[in-house]
Amino acid sequence: MKAPDTGKARVLVVGDVMLDRYWYGDASRISPEAPVPVLLYREEEFRLGGAANVAANCAALGAATHLLSVVGRDEAGARLVKLLKAKKVRPSLHSDARVHTTQKLRLIARRQQLLRVDMERAPSTEVLASTLAEFRGALKECDVVLLSDYGKGGLHHIETMIREARKARKLVLVDPKGDDYARYKGATLLTPNLAELRDVVGSWKDEKDLFSRAHALRERLGLEALLLTRGENGMSLFKKNRKTFQVKAEKREVSDVTGAGDTVIATLAVMLAAGQGLEAAVRAANRAGGIKVTKFGTAEVTLQEIFAT
Repeated sequence: MKAPDTGKARVLVVGDVMLDRYWYGDASRISPEAPVPVLLYREEEFRLGGAANVAANCAALGAATHLLSVVGRDEAGARLVKLLKAKKVRPSLHSDARVHTTQKLRLIARRQQLLRVDMERAPSTEVLASTLAEFRGALKECDVVLLSDYGKGGLHHIETMIREARKARKLVLVDPKGDDYARYKGATLLTPNLAELRDVVGSWKDEKDLFSRAHALRERLGLEALLLTRGENGMSLFKKNRKTFQVKAEKREVSDVTGAGDTVIATLAVMLAAGQGLEAAVRAANRAGGIKVTKFGTAEVTLQEIFAT
């Protein structure tokens, strides 16, 4: 594959941002108080999570990336802004004193996760309304709209966002969450994984039944395509006229799947914004996802890595 020119690609990312925190240490003994390991703390690391990680991946691929989201008026929100700017993302993070910035704290020993602690609270409707107003203004400055739904409340107005983006003739990509896919009706493309699809269409008997259910979902939602990510079995792209395009996963040693879905949809968005066809974009996204799982924690993948010969 030849790398496209992504220098003029413009992506607007909207969704739930998170601050990923890692506490590293050694765990060589069990607590005398309970049957749990004791972590002897050594150091802390901060990384971008959720939609912030999606935006960082878009920027790493060369796209001009604008991120729209909501954070708390706290230290974690301020740290997210600094991290995003360091990754060359333009952040528009509305703050709400009544919420805490979503954080995921992972306790790590010998590259193994011992425990994850989530800290979150949904933003207020007033802040979400102001986000929607800025979204309308940002549409004219992008080629692709990427909606990263982590179910944290930041996409309360997603139906309106999809409708207005499509009216403005923008491609709309959605990384879905939950079992109510009706709210994604009219988007260009959705990227569920196997577990997420099963929650929506039910269990399937075989590959033929899976394809039938996926195509039916795509038609019901009025999507141009639905991309099913299948882990070690690659990806299946369900298009109009019940056409299916499949790519096999590249064999790599898996280190950590955290953020792999973020990397996949970010790559899709940038490739499409750069003028690539959908199937070419899927091939690149498949390779990018395979590269990401070789890296620990949330991480970016570059054009050079994807298109290395």
